[in-house]
Amino acid sequence: MTLRAMDAAAAVRPGGRGETVEMMEAMKRAFETIAMAKVSTSAHEARGLGFLSSSDRITMNRERVLADAKGRVLELLRAGYEPPQMRTDIPAPGENILATLKLGIHLMRQGDYISDHEVKIGTKVAEVLCGGSVTPGTPVSEQYILDLEREAFKSLCGEKKTQERIQYTLKTGKTLRN
Repeated sequence: MTLRAMDAAAAVRPGGRGETVEMMEAMKRAFETIAMAKVSTSAHEARGLGFLSSSDRITMNRERVLADAKGRVLELLRAGYEPPQMRTDIPAPGENILATLKLGIHLMRQGDYISDHEVKIGTKVAEVLCGGSVTPGTPVSEQYILDLEREAFKSLCGEKKTQERIQYTLKTGKTLRN
């Protein structure tokens, strides 16, 4: 989601600096999508939310999903597909955008729209999206962002309230607001 948000901002203003209005808006949209646990009801909606890229293929007929996926794999195999190398030169959005997202979280808490635990979750999401508290434009790798995400996930899984949320959702299929 970080890379897609950055690509969306770059599409509006190519060569823009890390803290442009376009970057802030793209990061805010990605943050809201993740933090509010938005889901899509269709592939086209998933594309609009940033779950799918414009190059991802869509199969409309559920009965064809496996056959289409197998066909695509065979096409890639014949074309000599090589998986892309992980990027190591991602300019992290950094602490300026992180501070803005944290301010939004704080204001939502002050307005009693979210709980204390949701503040903790939102802060972790913002830290991952922004590449941590680093100077804007600091080059980071995809692996670094994945490591941030893994650490945030593991730390949240150790929280009693997170475990209660997971358990409640598995039992009822609904979200617990604790």
